[in-house]
Amino acid sequence: MPFQHPKETGYGYVIERYVTRKDSGCARYFDLKSGRVLRPEWPHTEHFTRHLIDDAATITDAELEALLGYEWRSRLTAGWLIGVGRRVTFRERIGDLLLASEFCFSGSAYCFALARFGTHADAEILTAYLDRYLPRTDLRYDQPAALGALLRLDAHLGTHHATRFTRPDGLWDQWVRALAHLRDNPGYTPAERRRWTDLQCDFANGWTVP
Repeated sequence: MPFQHPKETGYGYVIERYVTRKDSGCARYFDLKSGRVLRPEWPHTEHFTRHLIDDAATITDAELEALLGYEWRSRLTAGWLIGVGRRVTFRERIGDLLLASEFCFSGSAYCFALARFGTHADAEILTAYLDRYLPRTDLRYDQPAALGALLRLDAHLGTHHATRFTRPDGLWDQWVRALAHLRDNPGYTPAERRRWTDLQCDFANGWTVP
């Protein structure tokens, strides 16, 4: 998919306003990528969460499109803002970006957004992603995030989309075992991937915000 700097479409300010703004001393995209925002004991959690929730409510669709049209930092941030704000009109857009997997890191934010949307359509997108990328044991993309999001949706919807991926010696086990250092890593069990997605969604609900 083509991409361009937001300034080329008149939205150059969105990078500083939403992506590199510092609510903790570090750029927002860095805090989102690092995962430390999910730790309640992180000293900046409440301040960071308040501003992210505010921005998710006020950012325009055109501004989100400008972010989605650029590189991984802006796409990752846009995915989080879309998920926090449950901007379901972006379902098809982020689904296309997830399946294309053009950039590193941003795909995890798309998976988070789909988990937040919470519908059968979102489960279908995640299932399509896993069908495409779990057999590719040579690719370490966003398979863990996609599985965690799908497991959460299964629990919410009463479905079993993830079952065929997680059965013993199934595609998930094959993908994990393809790299020796992942084989016995507790962080790559289906339960841990689901727990991680649950933490993201709890955060998006503003767990420290009264």
